[in-house]
Amino acid sequence: MNYIIVVFKARTETLSFASILRGYNVPFQIINTPRSLNLSCGISVKMPAAKRDLAESIISHKGFQSFAGIF
Repeated sequence: MNYIIVVFKARTETLSFASILRGYNVPFQIINTPRSLNLSCGISVKMPAAKRDLAESIISHKGFQSFAGIF
């Protein structure tokens, strides 16, 4: 399965994003951010690549200030 990693600089926003995904019944994992990204609070959300549009929509509508990117 292809997946994406959604990265935030603030741990609270990472957890908030994960909570929103749970409400949409989107499978996800909270993972340690890969060192190569070196952008975040240390944790990120790994989710199916097929749900990228939903992730972008959530980020845009909720106005996450610490959003660092989707990889």
